[in-house]
Amino acid sequence: MTIKEIWFDANYIYGRDEKGQEYKQSLLWYPKLRVASAEERSSYTIGFDGIHWRGLDEDISFESFSYEDAEPSALQKFFLTHKEINVAEFARMMGLNPTLLRNYINGFKKPSKEREQEIIEQIHKLGKEMLAA
Repeated sequence: MTIKEIWFDANYIYGRDEKGQEYKQSLLWYPKLRVASAEERSSYTIGFDGIHWRGLDEDISFESFSYEDAEPSALQKFFLTHKEINVAEFARMMGLNPTLLRNYINGFKKPSKEREQEIIEQIHKLGKEMLAA
């Protein structure tokens, strides 16, 4: 697949391939594009295997438009939108390997339903502690 045309809204980047098929991905996966101006977003080049924004130092592969997880899970959304949370310390607090949690957040690995629930419960616990302080 080769993306021939792209456009944006507030939350997604959309692409259309050579056959007219449309795809979308959440901009949460691409923080530089998420906060970029319309002018910065329009300054890209389409290469052999993806799209490159030189001024933003951002790349999106054509292949990524066909991934099943175009929309981050609730767990991923939390960490992708709350950069103030120290992921390594959060993982250590709950006895989880920090690299494994980062892999869950970035979509390189998928947690089991039970593991995901444990992490979400820890997020809720942290929120309650912050409210009580």
